[in-house]
Amino acid sequence: MRVIYSCFFYLIIPFILIRLIWRSIEVPAYRYRWNERFALYQKKFPQNVIWFHAVSVGEAEALFPLVKKIQRQYPDARLLITTTTVTGSARIKAVMQESVEHVYLPYDIPCAVSRFMRCFKPKIAVIMETEIWPNLFACCSKNKIPLYVVNARLSEKSAMGYQKYPALISPTLAHIKLIAAQTQDDAKRFVAIGAKAEAVRTLGNIKFDVEVSTEIIERGQQLKADLFYGRFVWLIASTHKHEEAIFLEIYKKIKQEIPELLLVIVPRHPERFGEVKKLCEQYQLAVVMRTSGEHCHQHTDVYLADTMGELKLLYATSDVAFVGGSMVPVGGHNILEAAAVEAPVLFGPYMVNFKEIAEDVLRQDAAIQCQDESEIISAIIALHADPAYRQSLAEKGRAFVRQNQGATTRIFDLLSQDI
Repeated sequence: MRVIYSCFFYLIIPFILIRLIWRSIEVPAYRYRWNERFALYQKKFPQNVIWFHAVSVGEAEALFPLVKKIQRQYPDARLLITTTTVTGSARIKAVMQESVEHVYLPYDIPCAVSRFMRCFKPKIAVIMETEIWPNLFACCSKNKIPLYVVNARLSEKSAMGYQKYPALISPTLAHIKLIAAQTQDDAKRFVAIGAKAEAVRTLGNIKFDVEVSTEIIERGQQLKADLFYGRFVWLIASTHKHEEAIFLEIYKKIKQEIPELLLVIVPRHPERFGEVKKLCEQYQLAVVMRTSGEHCHQHTDVYLADTMGELKLLYATSDVAFVGGSMVPVGGHNILEAAAVEAPVLFGPYMVNFKEIAEDVLRQDAAIQCQDESEIISAIIALHADPAYRQSLAEKGRAFVRQNQGATTRIFDLLSQDI
């Protein structure tokens, strides 16, 4: 079955490249470093590396505490982090700088995977969350590289998809030494698609181990004082197409009740910064871009964060934070960073990607889920009117994060046997 899969992958390579070209129209970075996607490298890299793979920004952010812990405990170790997206790549370089090696993960075709393994000779492979690559995993097994899938999650929809190809998926999962699942439900789904029960453990979600320094909180508070002049700051994080329009409509309605309201928007994808700015102007709202360096004045409606890697800082400026990707059927985004910064957290109805976290945080009254526009309006007005309510929600959110921490240490202890 893997032979058929490989032949199919080779056949679709031209279409994948066309897609890269198309994406490069909006994100020029996709035009570059194609050689890495085929494991054709122009320099010599260290070998016997500890190799981590994080698809994009979210997985990379979750991975950083684990990587830094390994660097502290094994200062002579050589680390490699691969990503798939250009935003993930940029985040790795910004945070880890020269302390790790970084390339894009090669496409899952035998020749590219073999070149990758020969170049880096990983001593251990650690894959974040839900990446299942038949040729890559088989090559790890062939080269006797211990393979771990950590912080593993698997939605019901994805599980149903994988179950359609048991002849491909079951042998692929057999190459994994251990799957460290986020929840018991995730663990059960991995077993259901073919993983051996003894190779699956529930170790928790390392996203709870988010690092927020006192400096970040202080810088955020100073930024608010310097730029926002005491405005009531409603931050919308990680927004997607068609979602900003929802919030702009709501903002215009709430503004009548809260004249000092300032909307801070942080789009999920940098290629959409210009698009969101134009949308705000279409709504006849006054916009200040973060990169402009301008301060907000009393007539500013929207502060648009057209930068990357500053979300924690911006959360620290907010009076209320709404986590996007949840008002459109995207599946939601990580609410834990906002809670860790002690921002009162709101999110919408579409949270399938963070179903367990959403259920648990609501069970503890540590966040508010809004099903529609009217509920958002009611929540914002109520939070604005009651500072004690805001403080209580923020403290419960922070306590929720603290109660669930520790997965990074558990996973580190697991990996240490092969480092």
